[in-house]
Amino acid sequence: MTTLLDARRFPARQLAALYQERWEAEAVFAELKTHQRGARTVLTSKTPDGVLQQIWAHLLVHHALRELMVRTAATRGLDPDQVSFTETLRSARRSVTVTPGSFSP
Repeated sequence: MTTLLDARRFPARQLAALYQERWEAEAVFAELKTHQRGARTVLTSKTPDGVLQQIWAHLLVHHALRELMVRTAATRGLDPDQVSFTETLRSARRSVTVTPGSFSP
């Protein structure tokens, strides 16, 4: 459903392509909120600066995981969309918790 009714200015094919883009953005939000941070986890800081610091930390970790996905895809000749975010997250968590000190930021 849309309010963009002028078919000349907003061709159906372009709107359909944008709809797909929107869902890709929603998937990224789910990665951050549900998988990475945890569905029931709230930010623990008590100050606005602390909350901002936590948000930036989550965004930086997400960026690092996405970069790892891109590099993994490149070494395997895959499209990065074919690499699972949740599997990458689990692998990163294992490498940090199973072999402490082996992760270099």
